Amino acid sequence: MPIDWSREEILGAVRTCLLRTGAVTDGYSGVDVIAEPDSMLVIFRWRRDPNTYAIEVAFPTVPESPWTGLPVASADEWAADVAGRLAEELATGLVRRSRRTIRDGNVVLDTHDAPDLCPAGFFIGSVPLDDGMLALSGDDREEGHPLPRSPSALVPPLASDAGFWLAEAGMDVTIPRKLIVEGSLACWLQAYVDNARGEPFVGQAATSWEDEQHTTARLDLAHVQPGVPSEVRHALVRHAVCEAAETGALRVVTAIDVPELHGLGFRPANDGGLVLHTNSAEPPSAPAARA
Repeated sequence: MPIDWSREEILGAVRTCLLRTGAVTDGYSGVDVIAEPDSMLVIFRWRRDPNTYAIEVAFPTVPESPWTGLPVASADEWAADVAGRLAEELATGLVRRSRRTIRDGNVVLDTHDAPDLCPAGFFIGSVPLDDGMLALSGDDREEGHPLPRSPSALVPPLASDAGFWLAEAGMDVTIPRKLIVEGSLACWLQAYVDNARGEPFVGQAATSWEDEQHTTARLDLAHVQPGVPSEVRHALVRHAVCEAAETGALRVVTAIDVPELHGLGFRPANDGGLVLHTNSAEPPSAPAARA
């Protein structure tokens, strides 16, 4: 059954729904909704990321939800489900996983066939630094109880205990522990095999803040264990760059020089090392699929 809502009514409903204060989800801030020949361009800001993002939303041709596929009775109801779908996409890493193109200064996110956030067979997450993680007993670890993985407070009571499971896996955690003590740690990520146990741990990355304003982040560590695919290090750095951007960093600098950084858009800096501008026309991208 065709719809009986005009394009103007649909556009108005989407604007009302997506541009109001507190729309969609935490971290989302609507900028504009622009009508194009066959679709609407929803323009928004994400967290403190310096980029302005956009997604294309096709005008409806039938009175069905773009989120659930169920019937909807009005343009307002349809627009509300556009917001629901966008909230779900953002919650599952839309900004980080989407392929990107630049259009009129906006980073347009492709919501179709977006690559996974992590390479196949692996998972990447924040290194937990909360009290519960540090208090986990050795008996619990030996019995195979899964390690908590949700990020919490940046500074644990005992920095010397942070990431002990990575150290036990043979990785050097000296740098991130030092950053914790200094109070400059921006993020600490870990990579591990995606199985029921979440082990073994196979890589880590860490960034720190270069300035009090948190406009420049430094990639201090990007490591994967021998035999681990380079795509895992690529993903670790990509996540680290996105975390920095989402907390307001305008650039990421590093003295590390590995091939994956160049693929992500890092370029030689005037004062040595490499630099990536988080609001550049070449945002960090996912690695190409293997043939």
